[in-house]
Amino acid sequence: MKTWLLVAAERREFAGLRKCMGGAVESALDWPGVKFARETEFKGDRWWMIANGPGRNLVEQALPETVAERISLENVNGIMSTGLCGALDPALRIGDNVVAAGQPETARRFVIGEMHSSATVVVTSREKRKLRNQTGAIAVDMESAAIAECAVQWGVPYYCIRAVSDSAGDDLPLDFNQYRDARGDFSRAKIAVAAISKPFTVLPRLLEFDRNCRFAAENLGAFLADCQF
Repeated sequence: MKTWLLVAAERREFAGLRKCMGGAVESALDWPGVKFARETEFKGDRWWMIANGPGRNLVEQALPETVAERISLENVNGIMSTGLCGALDPALRIGDNVVAAGQPETARRFVIGEMHSSATVVVTSREKRKLRNQTGAIAVDMESAAIAECAVQWGVPYYCIRAVSDSAGDDLPLDFNQYRDARGDFSRAKIAVAAISKPFTVLPRLLEFDRNCRFAAENLGAFLADCQF
């Protein structure tokens, strides 16, 4: 049995994969201080799914050296940065699966390219064009670089597989950087208030973005469930 450690920012990013796992029994992982940690068996392998919020700091809280000592790294076959990402390449579409590290075997379509990790949410199409020109990356997230560093430190193979939630030409409905709490999480309550305060402009765009995120998570889950690593 192989063991895969999947790290995302939010538990909703695992929704598509958990759906594809069907009736697989999940159990809570003893993963101190992490918001979401589950273990399940699927296709003969063990899958650990953890989500602790967006950005480097919360990844480092979720994957400290103490975890490395406790989980017996010789039993971990790969660490994967997964979840959603924003497109920097105009050719990418909502729901496209981007493979930035590792090479899975699958009959499903995917796009290979570099993932850029940003310290903040990249909100506007103008920011995306600038990052594309500066880095050459095809997509952007907030966690992959920190997860990759953990994989190197632990001596474990690294994968980065994500799905596009917003295209290169899209401006996000809100500057989500303004709605993070002291821990670094996005405050759903504050976002809801901001949306309701502008029901004819922000709210419809936020609902559309939410649908796109759900669609991307579904595509990502189907892709991961089909892959052989």
